[in-house]
Amino acid sequence: MNDEISEELYDVIIIGGGPAGLSAAQYASRANLKTIVLDKSPSAGALAYSSKIENYPGLVEPISGKDLLDLFRNQAIKFGAEYVEMQVVGVKLDEEIKEVQGMDRNYKGKAVIIATGSMGRKPGIPGEEKFLGKGVSYCAICDAAFYKDRNVCVIGNSEEAVKEAEVLTGFTDKVHLIAPSKKIKTGDEQSPMDSDKINVILNHRVSSIEGDEYVTKIRIKDLDTGEERELPMDGVFVNLYGTQPVVDFLYSSVPLSDTSCVMTHRAMETSIPGVYAAGDVTCSEVRQVVLSAAFGSMAALSAEKYIRHRKRLKSDWIKS
Repeated sequence: MNDEISEELYDVIIIGGGPAGLSAAQYASRANLKTIVLDKSPSAGALAYSSKIENYPGLVEPISGKDLLDLFRNQAIKFGAEYVEMQVVGVKLDEEIKEVQGMDRNYKGKAVIIATGSMGRKPGIPGEEKFLGKGVSYCAICDAAFYKDRNVCVIGNSEEAVKEAEVLTGFTDKVHLIAPSKKIKTGDEQSPMDSDKINVILNHRVSSIEGDEYVTKIRIKDLDTGEERELPMDGVFVNLYGTQPVVDFLYSSVPLSDTSCVMTHRAMETSIPGVYAAGDVTCSEVRQVVLSAAFGSMAALSAEKYIRHRKRLKSDWIKS
């Protein structure tokens, strides 16, 4: 990594180019703050992988997550934000002037907004990565409506996997819960076995997810006998490991919860002055694009208040 530190000083450095980061960029740059977004890839992240978004306010017709993300990005750039495609590898946040370390260059700023999302796991099932956003999902609350009266399955054996399956039963009666163990690891008295809408398949591993343009079937393997069989399938919700907040570059510089999410206060502040977090990297229980955008906007307003030493948040700036 280049040890030379850029002499250019930004008001706000935003790490992450998803809906939270780009919403923060819109609000920060529109407030005449010198703003830069450092994004590892415009085509990576939970929203970019979504094949269809239809519940974001203002959308007349469904669009792909990538197209919606392009709208976010173009609007931020139009307001004056800089956008740089770069992997962030480290930060120094304990001084008044913060430093963000990239692969090829370092950046200095008065405030930093962490908006790196929660996609920190590698696909482990053959076909999982290929069909991500095309039948493979990690969030039933986000995508269940797309599978009304379709064949769907949840892969996992945790309490979270059971909750995902229960969400899906509100849209279809054809829900399979496929567990790689001989029992479901849940502390609840009520078992998914009690639901007539959930078909529990224990001690089976999904050996592949298959299809053409979209998922059409899965192969499962009995871990006792080794026997394999196919199941027709339209949607596969993977909950084997859970998504993880992308915080590896922080190296404990920001306090994290026991689930590795960034802890924030009401206005998206962390415990470090001038450092904010927004979107799925925070400890929010609900993950939706509209909430990430709202959190990003709030983080930018808080950063503006901090930089300009205001007593209250300023909610809007009129530009001709």
